[in-house]
Amino acid sequence: MITVVGVRFKKAGKIYYFDPAGLNINKDDYVVVETARGIEFGHVTVGPKEVTEEEIVSPLKRVLRVADKEDFIIHRTNKEKAIEAFSICEKKIADHGLEMKLIDVEYTFDNNKVIFYFTADGRVDFRELVKDLAAIFKTRIELRQIGVRDEAKMIGGLGPCGKPVCCTTFLGEFEPVSIKMAKEQSLSLNPTKISGLCGRLMCCLKYEHEAYEEILDTMPTIGSIAITPKGRGTIVETYTLLEMVKVKVRLEDDTEELFNYKIDEIITTEEKDPKYNNEEELEEELDDLE
Repeated sequence: MITVVGVRFKKAGKIYYFDPAGLNINKDDYVVVETARGIEFGHVTVGPKEVTEEEIVSPLKRVLRVADKEDFIIHRTNKEKAIEAFSICEKKIADHGLEMKLIDVEYTFDNNKVIFYFTADGRVDFRELVKDLAAIFKTRIELRQIGVRDEAKMIGGLGPCGKPVCCTTFLGEFEPVSIKMAKEQSLSLNPTKISGLCGRLMCCLKYEHEAYEEILDTMPTIGSIAITPKGRGTIVETYTLLEMVKVKVRLEDDTEELFNYKIDEIITTEEKDPKYNNEEELEEELDDLE
């Protein structure tokens, strides 16, 4: 087992493990660490703990020191310089007529590099722009193209739920989200209803996915024949979270009626009603019955 501390460099950013190097480090301390891109200033979000070698990326970089007053001044100064650099870069992008949108600017703690984050529809030839920026800032310049999800994470905003978007508040890493998740949760497949600020499927579709999968394993499918207290019928609709189904039952007077049942109140069979293979016909019949 290896002792590590978890450090973030951005709010809700990815957590990276570092070797505490024998220093007295606690959760919520600020530290100066050695990274692949140079010396950085970060926030300890995970206090000292032991992990297996499989959980770390070798070689494990180390914490240089717990941040002191001078380090905080440098960090604050870098943020102020980044605001000025943003304005300068935007002007240079306009001067060169480049089809790109500047999202954020970041100075490394040791001022060894200035990183400009941008979005664009395709590839951008920014070689001349880099030359101009290097001449102005007298340091290494990196232009990094990011995706729309990263753009939303950096800029932030309010989601459809009315709260700040998850990616700017607590999501350290993006997880794959698929349209299948929306289907299994019986959500509207209207893109405007299941898309976030970034235009991609909302990350929160992932949160309850495992719970839905577990319940769906026990749920009968639409079109299955079921034995109910009212008689034999066909399942025409399912309510996953409630673990309920709507069953169309033919009564003794030869009329049909809809009843809701918990899945443990009915007996399902492997038999399927071929009449309900057509989804449009099913919806029309449901409308008539209701």
